[in-house]
Amino acid sequence: MSRTILIIILTIALAACAGVPARTADPGETTQPAVAPTALAQPSDTAPSPAADEPSPEPAISATSIAATGVPSEPRIREYPVPPGSHPHDVAPAPDGAVWYTAQGSGELGRLDPATGETRHTLLGAGSAPHGVIVGPDGAPWVTDSGLNAIVRVDPQTEEVQAFPLPAEAGSANLNTAAFDGDGVLWFTGQNGFYGRLDPAIGQVEVFPAPGGRGPYGITATPEGEVYYASLAGSHIARIDRDSGAAQVIEPPTPGQGARRVWSDSQGRIWVSEWDAGQLGLYDPGTGAWREWRLPGDNPRPYAVYVDERDQVWLSDFGSNALVRFDPQQEAFEVFPLPSPSANVRQILGRPGEVWGAESGVDQLVVITN
Repeated sequence: MSRTILIIILTIALAACAGVPARTADPGETTQPAVAPTALAQPSDTAPSPAADEPSPEPAISATSIAATGVPSEPRIREYPVPPGSHPHDVAPAPDGAVWYTAQGSGELGRLDPATGETRHTLLGAGSAPHGVIVGPDGAPWVTDSGLNAIVRVDPQTEEVQAFPLPAEAGSANLNTAAFDGDGVLWFTGQNGFYGRLDPAIGQVEVFPAPGGRGPYGITATPEGEVYYASLAGSHIARIDRDSGAAQVIEPPTPGQGARRVWSDSQGRIWVSEWDAGQLGLYDPGTGAWREWRLPGDNPRPYAVYVDERDQVWLSDFGSNALVRFDPQQEAFEVFPLPSPSANVRQILGRPGEVWGAESGVDQLVVITN
């Protein structure tokens, strides 16, 4: 081998060994293997610790999955006791964090502070039997009181009670539920065959005989302010013409289905709890089309229906003693058993992240958090 070639080979070898040397640890430094990043810790959803004299809150209840829904699973359920004999019928979460409920058994309007579990009751008047409650545009609770045969407003600060009696021609209407339309007018149902309206600006109450007679029960307003009600005895829903007050009957596909309550989604479609058929119904006013789905279980009895801020549909099912969530995109149900047997949730209503129910059978309110 020539001297020139040998020099070239030696030059290449030296260049290969001249790279950056491996880093050695400084004295006292411990080298660590590469570790995959971990997710940031999420806030705990554990309920606040109760006071020493309060019962411990119920543990989180896992969902019974009927089908994948594509939304966060296993929400947490918690129950709050209310005074014995209250028999809460309807519930209405308020923007200030409180929760109003009708204490039908004692003729009072109740207020729960979920942060402390404390309740406060307001007497509505002799003979009161409050059924529904909603929070109006003015921030006050509005009550449909079948015992007083009147719409009742309670001032949330002073607790002053103001009653708006129905006109004499309504007789005993058996008032049920109410909803505010897009003009701030309150519409209500009376199961003895009436529906009506109250304009809070002038305090005038009007009633209209329902087509088909007995049955008007649940009522809802769409985002556009249109009003629909459900007729339990009539097994139909109806759209109210807000100008004339006339109601147009809309028949679901299943005869005798027992439409009990209704709720609008963000698109103005009307969801119906079909009590006697064990089904969830959907009416699209834009197309006039109906769809229906049977709830899971051997004997479903869907009572209340509510659509949350994500357009997830919630029902209370007496048959399974559970709250049930329906995902319209996946067309799938998910069942959340209630901690207390025979809870009898007759109405549900919510605010972002929370769905509240009135457990009339056990004198409790219940919330499921998403």
